[in-house]
Amino acid sequence: MSVPTREPVTRPITLSAGQTSVVLEVSSGIPRILHWGARVDASPDDDGYLLSLAQTQGGADILEVRRSPSVLPEQSAGWMGTPGLEGHRNGTTFSSSFTLVDWRQERGVDGAQLLTVDGTDAEAKLALTTTVELLPSGLLRLAAAVTNTAADSPYQLDALRLTVPVPAEAAELLDFTGRHLRERSPQRHPFVSGTHLREGRRGRTGSDASILLAAGTPGFGFGSGEVWAVHNAWSGNHATFAEMGLTGARVLGAGELLLPGEVVLQPGETYMSPFVYAAYGVGLDAVASAFHRHLRTNPAHPKTPRPVVLNTWEAVYFDQDLDSLTELARLGARVGVERFVLDDGWFAHRRGDRAGLGDWRVARDVWPDGLGALVDTVRSLGMDFGLWFEPEMINEDSDLARAHPDWILAPGDRLPISGRWQQVLNLTIPEAFDYILESMSALITEYDIDYVKWDHNRDLVEAGDRATGAPRVHAQTLATYALMDELHRRHPNLEIESCSSGGGRVDLAILERTQRVWASDCIDALERQQIQRWTGLLLPPELVGSHVGAPRAHTTHRTHALAFRAATALFGHFGIEWDLRTASPDELDELAAWIELYKAERRLIHSGTAFHIDYPDDSYWAHGYVAPDQKRAIISFVAMATGVAVHPGRMRIPGLRDDLAYRIEPIELSASALVPVAGGPPSWWTESLTVTGGVLNRVGLQAPMLYPEQALLFRLVAVDGDSASRTTERN
Repeated sequence: MSVPTREPVTRPITLSAGQTSVVLEVSSGIPRILHWGARVDASPDDDGYLLSLAQTQGGADILEVRRSPSVLPEQSAGWMGTPGLEGHRNGTTFSSSFTLVDWRQERGVDGAQLLTVDGTDAEAKLALTTTVELLPSGLLRLAAAVTNTAADSPYQLDALRLTVPVPAEAAELLDFTGRHLRERSPQRHPFVSGTHLREGRRGRTGSDASILLAAGTPGFGFGSGEVWAVHNAWSGNHATFAEMGLTGARVLGAGELLLPGEVVLQPGETYMSPFVYAAYGVGLDAVASAFHRHLRTNPAHPKTPRPVVLNTWEAVYFDQDLDSLTELARLGARVGVERFVLDDGWFAHRRGDRAGLGDWRVARDVWPDGLGALVDTVRSLGMDFGLWFEPEMINEDSDLARAHPDWILAPGDRLPISGRWQQVLNLTIPEAFDYILESMSALITEYDIDYVKWDHNRDLVEAGDRATGAPRVHAQTLATYALMDELHRRHPNLEIESCSSGGGRVDLAILERTQRVWASDCIDALERQQIQRWTGLLLPPELVGSHVGAPRAHTTHRTHALAFRAATALFGHFGIEWDLRTASPDELDELAAWIELYKAERRLIHSGTAFHIDYPDDSYWAHGYVAPDQKRAIISFVAMATGVAVHPGRMRIPGLRDDLAYRIEPIELSASALVPVAGGPPSWWTESLTVTGGVLNRVGLQAPMLYPEQALLFRLVAVDGDSASRTTERN
């Protein structure tokens, strides 16, 4: 429906999806959220009370206007915290006060519920359109667009931030930090007065970025406590924050971080903010489930089963030749690989990482006849072919840099500090954009490439246009999106992986254009257990590349059994990053068996509902996926380290139906994880047992004792007379 009006709305507007509701009021040019959280089915008799929630109380030093913050807070409305809009006209018009022009409530074709509010500030000569959208997944999505309505003067925009309120019981914060090889490390702390601000100034999402900022009841975990969380869907500079104001109001907020002078709106021009996503649920698993449901409806989401990948990087590095890679492809086919990806080192001058970036033509000294022979071999073995690119980067030692030094992002004549002997190519220059587009598109066409591993190994430091000195991170981010979009338009079946020094570009904006992310350059299975656990708060497993590496991890020099490495990779988009020429026949047979297991279970893992079982000291943990019809589940019980307690106790398994009995099916490939103790492992491992979902959920399954850094896997299959539920699917 559409209800245009120029009068303030005299009733609250309620949007509900699943167990989540958002209650809003529109009395000015910016909507205000009165409630966001558990579902509310209010009656008209509640309208007056709900509208009164916009009023706040305070002491004698509080302003007379006492209203809770809107989704774009204004100081003119009494908010003394971080403003939603910052900007000026040559030092004037620094504050805003938007009044209502129009509002519309509509339902999208996908079932989304959308509230759009138009506001104007006649004095500041600005127009604002704010959208608040409740998606069928239960996710809340916000955006705003500001337009310069002046006829004769520009408006410099410094910040546009959107916020959502959280209640007083949200007294603890969880966000993430990290580094290369250790992305998404959690940190917790109280939600106290003031601002907890996380800024990303690296020109990309960043390995240290907090993919979620969550506030919840103290001690919230995967399955307990109310949680409210926000995600900043932007791949450039960004800011995410939690703030408690003078009145005690608490908000979570996010927006793009703009460099000085980066966005100057000329008369009639509009700036659109990135989307801010927000999720509510009881426990982190419920929050994750909302994101997973949404991403699985994304038009860019992969439509076919996720193929087993063999990536050549840790097998050969830069030492490429046809014979070696042909042998690697044949061994990959033997164990069941379905996609072969040739990594860095195939193009001109690229015998190491100091030269060649930007020279996107096949290296004739390594591949005198081109890549055709390798591609033909790969396809004859039944595999797709993928190729590595780093399109946004340029080595100073490259033909491209020598021909076009002006195409390097820099603040002027002086080049920024180099990183990995490379600089950043200025894609905002049309000729540079076209050069990369045509170079990539020609290779994709020539070799019918199915998959691009798109890397990005360099922060955008002092990223400006050399000719003007103007900052370019905002425009470079949009140009990268446009490049991916055009490649998809030209090559509709092309899949793209977002890799950025590993997991440095993981956000929902890049995932509108890519079909998976590389979670980390670290494939040490122990480290990956943690990295994948927390990446899974945002992304479902089919979007997270997870590979089996060599017995001795390249990045940590830890040694792990193949069973632990494969059991870790199983719960993602499975692949191999190992020189299979060094594997023994027994190892190849075992790897083939794990790949068969992945192929049998990927439909469940990649469509199921994720759950995690909290253990107090984190020496053990369990996680798994329950099928949409709740008739199957696959579970991994993991010993991360030795614990203080001798025995881990029971694991309560959520998500099952109380009224169904489940047969416990051990996955024997993981049996080496069991510690041989007196009396043997739990009876459910050695005997054929069925247990009801209610007992498994509330009493729990006796956990086995495991060696550290091992994982034990098993299935739960409903015994309900439906033979299909007991048949392992192959796809």
